[in-house]
Amino acid sequence: MMESLLIANRGEIARRIIRTAKMLGIRTIAVYSEADAGLPFVSEADESIAIGPSPARESYLSQERILEAARQTGAAAIHPGYGFLSENADFAEAVEKAGIIWVGAPPAAIRAMGLKDAAKELMQAAGVPVTPGYLGADQSGERLAAEADTIGYPVLIKAVAGGGGKGMRRVERAQDFAELLASCRREAAASFGDDRVLIERYIANPRHIEVQVFADMFGNCVHLFERDCSLQRRHQKVIEEAPAPGLDTATRAVICDAAVKAARAVNYVGAGTIEFIADASEGLREDRIWFMEMNTRLQVEHPVTEAITGEDLVLWQLKVASGEPLPKMQDEIAMNGWAFEARLYAENPAAGYLPSTGRLEHLSLPESVRVDSGVEQGDEITAFYDPMIAKIIAHGPNREAALSKLAAACAGIEVWPVKSNAGLLARIAVDPDFCAARIDTGFLDRHGDSLVAMDPSEIAIDTAATVLSRNTDGDPWTALTGFRIAGADDNRVRIRIGEHLLWGQSRRELEANTVTIGETTVLFDAGNAWPISLPVASEVEASQGAGDGAILSPMPGLVISVDVAEGDHVAKGDRLLTVEAMKMEHSLRAPFDGIVGKLQVSTGARVTENQLVVTVMKEQD
Repeated sequence: MMESLLIANRGEIARRIIRTAKMLGIRTIAVYSEADAGLPFVSEADESIAIGPSPARESYLSQERILEAARQTGAAAIHPGYGFLSENADFAEAVEKAGIIWVGAPPAAIRAMGLKDAAKELMQAAGVPVTPGYLGADQSGERLAAEADTIGYPVLIKAVAGGGGKGMRRVERAQDFAELLASCRREAAASFGDDRVLIERYIANPRHIEVQVFADMFGNCVHLFERDCSLQRRHQKVIEEAPAPGLDTATRAVICDAAVKAARAVNYVGAGTIEFIADASEGLREDRIWFMEMNTRLQVEHPVTEAITGEDLVLWQLKVASGEPLPKMQDEIAMNGWAFEARLYAENPAAGYLPSTGRLEHLSLPESVRVDSGVEQGDEITAFYDPMIAKIIAHGPNREAALSKLAAACAGIEVWPVKSNAGLLARIAVDPDFCAARIDTGFLDRHGDSLVAMDPSEIAIDTAATVLSRNTDGDPWTALTGFRIAGADDNRVRIRIGEHLLWGQSRRELEANTVTIGETTVLFDAGNAWPISLPVASEVEASQGAGDGAILSPMPGLVISVDVAEGDHVAKGDRLLTVEAMKMEHSLRAPFDGIVGKLQVSTGARVTENQLVVTVMKEQD
């Protein structure tokens, strides 16, 4: 077994790797950027070393700085985690050339599976079914548009070097193809340094099913069953589960065998995931499940596989990288129960899932289930990296029991003042369709209005009224509750909860879950966080409309394109400019027909949340 391990990653996955490495008696080394200096993984490692400024390009994506850190600390091995350099074949080769153990896939396998078009051709040759589409070398816009017409809309544009939902666009109509192709290429070039794309048939009722595979240096290769990752938004996974609901034993055997065949085709070593897309319009059938791509690394959702198998996949990685055979062969691996993983993000679902940044002044995560988190109360969520706060993992003897545990855990999450999707996760976990496993990758698009709705519930309103009425001085003539002459007691209370001015009913039996931070009282209800207060007499609700035409940046980020000039005539919905934050693009559009007024920013400018970027003026009649 290796003596020391440098983790070339950050946050939650760094902590996860450190835990297992320490259990094995391996000395751990963390690397960190300026933004991450105070995060828990830095202090939990046996040794830590700074590798550069906050932007990932100057720290976690800098091969030279990470290799220099390995040399300085005498690291025997490097574990890349997921994301960043985990699927960079050049980095893997550089690590091995430096005489350091690479805890990952062989560089040749990373290259073979890293380009989606080449990977599909390889899988076809190996007898693994692939999704119909265009994988050609001709990357002209005219050829790609023609191929999309031939395949038939809707189609999916995917970056050849893509992954993690980046560089992917769904196109519904031919007239939108050119714009979305340009956006996809721009994101692909920024994220992967490669703007080539492929075109696939878009599956109307898709299920995203992936198989965990593991191989060693002795030719042994096994699977650890499948995961269902269909619950997504913008191609980013939100809740994963294992096993896949509705997958019968025979079909499971077919796709798991295909996954092992795919891994063997590239002489794979280590942990990998074979991803399949399934047309679930007629249930999960083996003739409607196709290879999509391979992730040559550990997956974010690996804990659900650990939960149903009882295996530690990081331990497996470290043993295999040390030259040991697989800890277990196929007939020794069994599946037990059901597991879910929910990704808790720093984002605002009610505002189009815009990322949220800031200090976690209050953070309380459930203790009844497994929680993998990279931050703790008092830490900062920055705009430099993925906005994940934690992964909530629930395991039970069956799907119903595991889902019940997940729902309770998500409902008990408390995050403030950073916004989170905890309330959304809690609502998904009790949604009748999700509970009945009526899911596909379009689930959130169809259910968004009901699941994303962020108006306070009646119980939250009354709880706020109860808390605030208890905080009054009790004067019978000025108190907010009390008796009425010739009538029943009036227990109504005028309150402000979030941005709403409402009447609530003070009810003695209600128990409130609140915290006071500075001068703000915050009520937590089913994953949601509401600032509550008594309104002043002159207070009126602020208008939330866009009638004045002032366009504000909804989050801090970088302006990557400005699509209009001052004086331009624009129609409602036209794109004005695009801001990039947390590896995602957000287009700001005209709220009505009008004329572009003063442009406050230009391409390349950095903006803050609620900064005025441009004004649109209504044309005078």
